[in-house]
Formats: sequence, C-alpha cells, structure tokens
Amino acid sequence: MRWNVKGRAPQLLAANIDYIFCVTTPDEPPFRPRFVDRMIVQAEAAGIEPVIICNKCDLPLDIDIDFRLAEWERIGYTVLRVSARTGEGMSQLASMLEGKRSVFAGQSGVGKSSIVNVLDSSVVLKTGSLSEKYGRGTHTTTRGMLYHLRLNESLMEGRFGATADIIDTPGVRRFVLDGIDANDVILYFREIAPIVGTCTFGMSCTHTHEAGCRVLEAVHAGVISEERFESWQRIKEEILTGSWED
Repeated sequence: MRWNVKGRAPQLLAANIDYIFCVTTPDEPPFRPRFVDRMIVQAEAAGIEPVIICNKCDLPLDIDIDFRLAEWERIGYTVLRVSARTGEGMSQLASMLEGKRSVFAGQSGVGKSSIVNVLDSSVVLKTGSLSEKYGRGTHTTTRGMLYHLRLNESLMEGRFGATADIIDTPGVRRFVLDGIDANDVILYFREIAPIVGTCTFGMSCTHTHEAGCRVLEAVHAGVISEERFESWQRIKEEILTGSWED
C-alpha cells in the first residue's frame, strides 16, 4: 500500500505476499536511500518482510552507497547485490523466491522487469531506457501484474520445476506513505524501536535535544547510524508537512 498522489487515494500494490523486494540501483536512475527507507517503513507497518535488491551492481558502487547497503544488512535486512545484465547474484535471488509470492517495487528504470526476464527465460517483459533529460526511468510496466514463474534451471543448480509468484508493479517516482502517523514512524525503524520509551522522559521524549534521551545516546555511540536517524526525522517531517521529496 502507498498513497497515490495523482489519484489522491491509497493505492494497493499487492496483497497476500511473503516478501516485498525494494529494488534500487547505484545509478541510472540515481540511488535514493530515503525512497528505500520509506518502502521499508510501509512494509514493516504491514507486517511484510522487506528485502533490498541493488540491481545493476556491475556499475561502479561508491563508498556512500556501499555504506548504506551494509547498514541495512547490519540492522537485520537481507540485501541482495544483483545484475540482470551479468547474472551476478541472480541464483541467490531465485532461491529466496522459490515457492513464495513476492512483489517487486521501486523507481522507474531500476530494472524490475529485466530481473523477471532473467528469472524465467520464457517470460518476456518490455524493458525501457532512461529519460536523457531527467535520468529517470520511463514507465514500461503500467499496472501490477502477477507472473507465475518457472525459475530458470540454470539459476537453480540444474534443478527443474522450481516456481515462484512475482507481482511486478509499475515504477514509482515518489513513494508516499499511507496510513502511518508521523509519531509512529520511529516504531518501524527496527534498530530504533526497541529504545523508544526508555528515555528519561519516556514516551514524551522527542529524541531531538532532551537530556537522558537513549535514542540520541545510541546515535552518538554509533549503535544507530546518523543517516538512518536523519532518515527517520525527514520522513516524519514529510508526513507532518505533506511535502515529499522525489
């Protein structure tokens, strides 16, 4: 579920699923960690396990992107580094998908359809190129589609008959959260949530300046990364103001 800005209504992306795969790239389109954090928050609120796919990992991966991927891994999320072009990491992805129903979600141009084409060579989905003007993907998947995949045996160590259900969703340029109160966002940051309520001022703590704030202490100690802490603050502010970054 997300909020559809253009339609001014909640938009159901998928239902009855085991995983939501948040697909991103190091470039082409540019890496946007807060976009991924928003998807993680929405998945956590829905009780669905999010998995992060960094597609196009054959492209150069700068130190900041590598840090973000490693940070998601450190706090307990599965991060898959794959390349639909070279096949890197696709066997690991296929193994996770086997026997499950999953949804692929992400920006336009991150290669969701290309990944599906590699997973099952009998499925040929249209793929697109980036807009030269904006460096964004063009919409090639126009509505969510459920595909019953017969996983390519070359990805399954020669084993035939492995299947998976994939919902390929349209590319999203702006992922807006739906049905989540600004004050509850912190509860869906899994490395921060256990500390909430333990501050000197309990649940009244704003985690911005108070003495005895255990969340700020954890940030200063490196237990919570400054990047994720800032991401929580920014997402909370986006909900309060109704102004979302692209």
